[in-house]
Amino acid sequence: MQAPAKYLLIIEQGGAMVARLFDRERRHLLDFDASSEEVTVMTAGLQPSVGALGDEWGLALAGHNEQERSTAQVYVLDL
Repeated sequence: MQAPAKYLLIIEQGGAMVARLFDRERRHLLDFDASSEEVTVMTAGLQPSVGALGDEWGLALAGHNEQERSTAQVYVLDL
C-alpha cells in the first residue's frame, strides 16, 4: 500500500513546470503536468512556501539544480 501524499511541489524540470507528489518522509510518489486541473483542486485554499533548498529536500530533489529548487512552490497537503 502506498503512503498518502503530504507534499505537492510545483517545480521546473527541463524547461516545463511539473507537479511532484511526495509522502510524509519526502519519498517521491508521482509526477504530473503542473497545468492540470488536479493541481488547482489539490491546492485550493492553500498557500505555498517558496523554495525547497533545505537538507530535508536534498535526496528527494537530487535531480534539480539550485535555481529550480529555490523557486519551487511547496504545498503541504491536509489529508
